[in-house]
Amino acid sequence: MKKHILMIAVCLMAAACTKDLDQKPHVEVSGDDVYSSIDGFTAMMGKVYSSMVVADYTLSSTNGYDYMRCLINLQECGTDEMASTWLSGDNTYDITYLSWDADDIWVSDMYYCMFHNIAVCNDLIKNCTQEREASLGEEVGRYRAEARFMRALFYAHAMDLFGAVPFVDENTAIGSDVPPRYTRSQIFDFVESELLDCVDDMYTASQCPYGRASQGAAYTLLAKIYLNSEVYTGTARYSECLEACTKAIAQGYSLHKDYAKLFNADNNLRTDEIIFALPVGVETISWGATTYLICGEVGNDSSQDPASYGIAVGWGMFRIRGEIPAKFESGDSRAMFYTDGQDQWLEKIDDQSCGYFTEKWSNLTDSGETASLTTTYGCCTDFPLFRLADVYLMYAEAKLRGASGGSMSQALSYVNMVRERAFGGSEGDITEGELTLSFLIDERARELLLETHRRTDLIRFGMFTTSDYLWQWKGGVKDGKAVDDKFNIYPIPTTELTANPNMYNENY
Repeated sequence: MKKHILMIAVCLMAAACTKDLDQKPHVEVSGDDVYSSIDGFTAMMGKVYSSMVVADYTLSSTNGYDYMRCLINLQECGTDEMASTWLSGDNTYDITYLSWDADDIWVSDMYYCMFHNIAVCNDLIKNCTQEREASLGEEVGRYRAEARFMRALFYAHAMDLFGAVPFVDENTAIGSDVPPRYTRSQIFDFVESELLDCVDDMYTASQCPYGRASQGAAYTLLAKIYLNSEVYTGTARYSECLEACTKAIAQGYSLHKDYAKLFNADNNLRTDEIIFALPVGVETISWGATTYLICGEVGNDSSQDPASYGIAVGWGMFRIRGEIPAKFESGDSRAMFYTDGQDQWLEKIDDQSCGYFTEKWSNLTDSGETASLTTTYGCCTDFPLFRLADVYLMYAEAKLRGASGGSMSQALSYVNMVRERAFGGSEGDITEGELTLSFLIDERARELLLETHRRTDLIRFGMFTTSDYLWQWKGGVKDGKAVDDKFNIYPIPTTELTANPNMYNENY
């Protein structure tokens, strides 16, 4: 049985402050009670980490889904990577067709999950004082740095998804201050400064306990915001992206030899490649995270055998739109699709026979046995939020976009290393002339399918809302169409606009 560090989330009197007209996120805890011992700090840090994979049912503003199910839907549903089956039942109609508004429940859930998690981080940071570190030990300082990293991660997601958002930190007065509106550039500056300031206080990759964020995770997140800086701020930062990639790589990671095992129930053993994982414990009950991905990729009206994926029941929640399988070449082992009885192309988006099911995710162990299940579902496969292969591809893209430093030969080598794993040899190698931006956006789709990158990637390439790239049912029509560029960001929910007079949506 695999053991996960810090994954037992405890309530510790934490309360989400979300009433109909009181949406300022905060957490009410007693510092004296909770933070009087290192065990209290450990429990609160565990709450921060587990908040991404376990729904917080005290958060009354949401519909009960966890952070990662929200992130998966907002990053994948509207793209060429996911065709949602249960449009009306799961309320994914608008995010699938790129037609949402400020009252969409998935948009609202994501927003409040993020700011609830930011509030938990703020409380922990506020209580990680130098006095407590001196009294309880240097681990308090580690937790402070990790909480700052996690807060930066949540703000990075907020910046990417929503653009301008409210800003609260450990100095915000709970219950009285109305959070100011920070522009996307201001959030970018905050995230960057936090990561640069906390990284040296985090564990190195070789020291870091599994399930906690290391220096490698901080450098990877820096690389991600730098790669997208032109979208976020209007200023390209590709040289900084390449430098951050180089620092992440220098932590000593290597590509795991078996791609499929990065996504099975023993993937906690893949610390060679996985830079930052979100552990899903063997007793975790969740309708989201990898349970959503594994149960969702197995049809409940197809010939698939759920036991072949380590589950009892398939949900049939989504398939892959036809454009994605068309990007894979013969011999690419990442083309993990269930095609029996399935049409590649989608005559209807909510018909389970239209579109291939992906077989990327599994609740089977390395030995092929079903991993622990909680209730009927409850898969315990961890979610690899950051991987080395992604860093390699970011390095190559930054270099192609004009980054100083590094070299094109190194960029090509990194890309071919990713492809050699996929093809089992050099037959998939490309030449420097073939290493183009159009090649890379497709390679990212092949390597990072359903890992919550696609929407951000398509926006960076100018392909998400425009007519430059159409996929079936983009914009709600079979052959796809361009949509208003306001859909490059999600709107601040109506409830937040009511509660916070500083907030507004420019285009909704």
